Amino acid sequence: MKRKRGTDEDDTEEIPAEQRATVQDTYGCINWDIKFMPMSETTNSQQEKKLKMKVLSEQANFSPDEVKTLMKCTYYSQHKEINRGTDLQTLMEEWPFLFQELGMTIHFQELTGVALKATFLASVEKKGKRLLDFMRTTCADKSKRILQAVTKLKILRGQLEGCSEDVKDMVLLLLPYFDEKEENLFHYVEDTVLAEEVQVESLPVTPCIIVCGTSCYASRRFMLSIDRKVVNGQIPTFISAICLTLGSYYCFNIHYPVDLGSTLAFLQRCFLNINPEKGTKVETKKNKKQLSVNPRVLTLIADLSDHEWRETC
Repeated sequence: MKRKRGTDEDDTEEIPAEQRATVQDTYGCINWDIKFMPMSETTNSQQEKKLKMKVLSEQANFSPDEVKTLMKCTYYSQHKEINRGTDLQTLMEEWPFLFQELGMTIHFQELTGVALKATFLASVEKKGKRLLDFMRTTCADKSKRILQAVTKLKILRGQLEGCSEDVKDMVLLLLPYFDEKEENLFHYVEDTVLAEEVQVESLPVTPCIIVCGTSCYASRRFMLSIDRKVVNGQIPTFISAICLTLGSYYCFNIHYPVDLGSTLAFLQRCFLNINPEKGTKVETKKNKKQLSVNPRVLTLIADLSDHEWRETC
């Protein structure tokens, strides 16, 4: 996990944020470092809106539209604090909606220009079935590991149908395809475990989906952890959980870990439609050449296109 920590030197702004930023921080963003707050806003009005949202976050029946408006108006202040390296606990206390689907969706769209969940679902509708078919047939025929995963998921899934189940299969098959481990992205706990009861020491520092149940299919609730902190303990669907996870990497300046980079890069490119020509979101290793896109990601994209062409002939 690569998030900048705030220092006195950073606060002087002698070094512009865009110069301090790494390629991974700004990759795929259109509004990473905003120079000026909205014309209609002042420091006081930003603070008032921030306090208003803190009050709303403690209410059961707040207006979603009001929160959306407040989040959009205060994006400048939110991302300035993130870029300054404000610690995660402070961000959770000061900007609670930033860790909820409602608020993160607004922040992500302001940052990248992409509608987080809407874009993901539209891409699943367009490409999901094709990807699953390719994995279950062509890839399973060539790889024993993927065949085993397909068989296991078929048993776990049982008679369940629907978009959410397809997305679970999709993600859980991409991991073995790229030789990446499930535990890098998922952490399983008992279905009755509460957020404060999670043994955070065993969690990865990068965004992780905590599955409340014996499997993704048995779970009726998910959580999200970042930097070994449970930042959202009540996520009702797997699709929301995976979208919040992908969004977290962008909203909080987190680099993709090398051992999960291919799966995340594929989801980003094919299901969020974020495809910068240069750079990468994957953390760099010293003394190792960094490619903009993992060749295996490009190969899968090309193979899927070829598979679709063959299916239509």
